[in-house]
Amino acid sequence: MNIDELRKKKTQCLKWKNIQPWYEQLLKAKEINIDNLEVTLDDWIKIGKREDLSDEQYQIIMDTAKILIPWRKGPFDLFDIKIDSEWQSFIKYNLLRPHFNLKDKIVADVGCNNAYYMFKMLEDKPKRLTGFDPAPLPMLQFEFMNHFIKSDIVYEMLGVEHLEFYDHKFDFIFMLGVLYHRPDPVGTLKSLSRALNKNGEVIIDTFMIDGEDEIALTPNGRYSKIPNIYFVPTISALKNWLSRAGFVDMEVLTTTTTDSEEQRKTPWSFDQSLEDFLDPNDRSKTVEGYPAPKRVYIKARKKN
Repeated sequence: MNIDELRKKKTQCLKWKNIQPWYEQLLKAKEINIDNLEVTLDDWIKIGKREDLSDEQYQIIMDTAKILIPWRKGPFDLFDIKIDSEWQSFIKYNLLRPHFNLKDKIVADVGCNNAYYMFKMLEDKPKRLTGFDPAPLPMLQFEFMNHFIKSDIVYEMLGVEHLEFYDHKFDFIFMLGVLYHRPDPVGTLKSLSRALNKNGEVIIDTFMIDGEDEIALTPNGRYSKIPNIYFVPTISALKNWLSRAGFVDMEVLTTTTTDSEEQRKTPWSFDQSLEDFLDPNDRSKTVEGYPAPKRVYIKARKKN
């Protein structure tokens, strides 16, 4: 597989009629160059202040932020514009933060969306940070933010299936909220394993169901109104998948039930979110009658 050729194909989407307006507006924002902006990588990633901009510049920034709606991951505070994303992503990040050390490591975030997590990872001083996500909108959101943050994060409009053909391998891979979108979960995990260096590690987060048996729910149609959910395993089944893919030393970090504090609709997101995905008469079930979304976070090491 020729990654360079694939990159060229992927960038052609910026000329599509539904995407080109986003890209052209981003180019206007990129004409704004301000030195020595204050950047704070807290729960809200804060970049600059309103007074750093002229009225004209502020309007361009506001117009760009709005045309790039929906913002699923965040939140961001850009020149005092509060981009309150659908997901309060710091809840997940703060949960995982005690379980990894990225200093001087080569790191990938698969399904990175707009790179909120990778911006936070900059504090760890990794050797290299690369994000993978094939969708154009989150890539444009990343370009928008990174124009002012000025990080050396590399963003690739590629998917997990391209990892093993990439320019280099990784010491640590995050794959958060991706596995349930893959029709071949074991094959996906094998792709992660092949993309890791010796003793490389992964942290994975995926939907789960309760139970001791090595089984998985296979939703008929949609799950929590999401159309492309293939398998929702028990923890035992997930460990089995990881073992078959060549991983050892599996450690369940925690399990969580998604709530409206972490995921909810805002003026910067879709017009529906978690509260619309659950049975209004029984919040322990999705609107389709399946168990409500619950997540497992698991860490594992590549078997050498």
